[in-house]
Amino acid sequence: MVAIAPGLRRQKAAFLLSPGASRGSFPLLARRKSGIPFDMMRAQNIFIVGPMGAGKSTVGRQLAETLSYTFKDSDQEIQRRTGVDIPTIFEYEGEAGFRARERQVIEALVSEERIVLATGGGVILSAENRQDLAARGVVIYLHCSPEQQYSRTARDRNRPLLDTEDPLARLRELMEEREPLYRQVADMVVSTEKRGTSSVVKEICRRLESEEI
Repeated sequence: MVAIAPGLRRQKAAFLLSPGASRGSFPLLARRKSGIPFDMMRAQNIFIVGPMGAGKSTVGRQLAETLSYTFKDSDQEIQRRTGVDIPTIFEYEGEAGFRARERQVIEALVSEERIVLATGGGVILSAENRQDLAARGVVIYLHCSPEQQYSRTARDRNRPLLDTEDPLARLRELMEEREPLYRQVADMVVSTEKRGTSSVVKEICRRLESEEI
């Protein structure tokens, strides 16, 4: 089993998650004063964020197996609870309805222990989600270019945000909007550009063992 470095056990407090905040803005003492019990700020969980097509579910599943953690996927949990696929939720409730359901699922899943959670690409749009993810686990941002995302999602019909005449342009827009939020909440950034799953998982495990974050 991979032993997570002590530095990764120090999690960020809620006030670090406001727009424009940086991970190093406040000392540890201030984090303890945030109202989050210190023992809850340990690396019991690993949360994976990033754009669609970055490989969050594939990498997360293999990482969970390597760490002997339980794998969870927030999009799959939403579909399990509603009994319908994500495009259907978008069709009847719009993106706002989907985000409300996503918020409920994230709030529930971050309370579990020893999980690797693959999140949806837009999960970081909610300040509450960013707060929960940052406070209750190690956040890993899987990064890849819009071009790589497009090559991986071109045949996927389960992507309502790409139901447009120019999906690549849409992916570029989404990346421009969301990239700062991914980086704001992340403890670790890992590229999946033109890389296999095993290579990415090995890098994550190596850095979990050795890095102070």
